[in-house]
Amino acid sequence: MLVECYDERGAEVYEIIIKQIFQDLVLGTAVDDLKAYVNPDDPVFVLAIKMRKTSNAIKFEDVANLIYNKERDVTTILIDNENYLPNILKILWRQFSRDEIYQPNRYQLEINGDYTSLNTVIVDDPHSNLQRRIYDAVFRILPEGFKIIKDLSTEDIVTVVATDELIKDAWIEKAHEYIDELNNGK
Repeated sequence: MLVECYDERGAEVYEIIIKQIFQDLVLGTAVDDLKAYVNPDDPVFVLAIKMRKTSNAIKFEDVANLIYNKERDVTTILIDNENYLPNILKILWRQFSRDEIYQPNRYQLEINGDYTSLNTVIVDDPHSNLQRRIYDAVFRILPEGFKIIKDLSTEDIVTVVATDELIKDAWIEKAHEYIDELNNGK
């Protein structure tokens, strides 16, 4: 972790704030590296966070079996991994009303019609979930009055430039420097 600031004490304080927020949100093990640039004179805050690799997205077919019965015109969903049942129900309730989904037991759901196409629908995306949690941390870390924010994030690096003025090109260049450094392991 690097917090750049001309004021050593200010850098230390921001490092403590960042560590505390990461601890509160249990993000310590999910982040490879972090770089921050703070300059109260300008007023600017640049933050770049490199996320650790996550597991692949989980689809219906990974955690359940979808079987269509032509005679009854019913798709039965047999849950293999109960941990994903809340996510499965949330997805189904967005597409169907709760009345349309019959749940005879804990591991089985039934829907009228052929919905075997649900096999490829993503049930859980760890990368997206982690990214959402990191953005939550970012918005807790940013100084309160800094309402002008430019998001320069890439696939694995969440990067923002924040200020209460117009964003300067030099600040964007600083953010791109951090992205390059984090991509190259510096």
